[in-house]
Amino acid sequence: MAEDVRPVLTRLAAEVGLSTVHVARFADHELAPDADAYDAWVANGMHADMGYLERGADVRRNPAQRLADTRSVAVFSLRHAHQRPADPGGPTGQVARYAWGRDYHNLFGKRLVRLMKRLRLEGIDCWGGVDTAPILERKWARLAGAGFTGKNCVTIVPAKTSWMFLGTVFLAADATPDPPLVKNHCGTCTRCLVACPTDAFTGPFTLDARRCISYWTIESRGLAPRSLRAGFGRWLFGCDVCQEVCPHNTRPPPPDSDDLLPRNAWLDCVTLLKSSDDALKERFTGTPLRRPGGTGLKRNALIVLGNLGDDAVVDTVREQLAHPSDVVRAAAVWCLQQLGDSRVQQHVDSSDVVKQELRVAYDG
Repeated sequence: MAEDVRPVLTRLAAEVGLSTVHVARFADHELAPDADAYDAWVANGMHADMGYLERGADVRRNPAQRLADTRSVAVFSLRHAHQRPADPGGPTGQVARYAWGRDYHNLFGKRLVRLMKRLRLEGIDCWGGVDTAPILERKWARLAGAGFTGKNCVTIVPAKTSWMFLGTVFLAADATPDPPLVKNHCGTCTRCLVACPTDAFTGPFTLDARRCISYWTIESRGLAPRSLRAGFGRWLFGCDVCQEVCPHNTRPPPPDSDDLLPRNAWLDCVTLLKSSDDALKERFTGTPLRRPGGTGLKRNALIVLGNLGDDAVVDTVREQLAHPSDVVRAAAVWCLQQLGDSRVQQHVDSSDVVKQELRVAYDG
């Protein structure tokens, strides 16, 4: 009988700051769970233009292509359920909880790297990572008993929390598995589906990224369709609505790291617009807020200001008509229209993106 490495795995994980570990037996699954459903989701274009979700498809379907002797799958979680600070009011936008502190790709990812180094020193071959790796981590989480997949497509620990990050390590060794979470604990609840500000869910368990606020404010380099922008409300970076309304998040357990404290829960949109793109890049280094860059943050700030409707910011917004990015300039045109500044009708711009925005705004 092969040696059970679960005790070693648990001990080494605790040494690197990973206290929550669940395990699934890989031998029971020739392919990753729900791989066909994931492929169909991509084939239907619901991943928008996030090409990285297409890459590594073979490994996502069968992790044994990366580690031939895979026999166990360890799933780790890191909770980040800090309370949102009070609304400061004024021209501010809100940031999704996961991005309030340090970038979890670094914080969590480095812990997984240290764990895998120690596992290899014990003679246990392995590979893995966080959500940047070609892994269907939420599917493995369900099989390992770490949580079930809610109708909002998020992994949920029943009656506890969905405010957590997931990391996955595949092991070329046997480890005692945990019971899978077979039951879906959503029941008849549809709060998340109904509450989505942009109707991004086509149904339970199916999210169309092309309508998702998180996609448009974080991943996309373009400008969201006009029909969606009002739904963004004050969401400057990401969106938490489908988790905020979830009954399983009523009393989440405390977070696992002070590195995730709410340092950037609210951001002043005027300050963002008055900062240079390079200054914003520097300011948010080491946090998720760096991903869309200065241009993306300014685009998002302009959408928020347009939704807030306070014309006291008109002069600051007008300055963005000279921004080198046509996406920022187009967002400024839309924002000024929302703020009732008729002067923008005379704006002359060579960019097709901006000209289209002006045409739709003022010519119907």
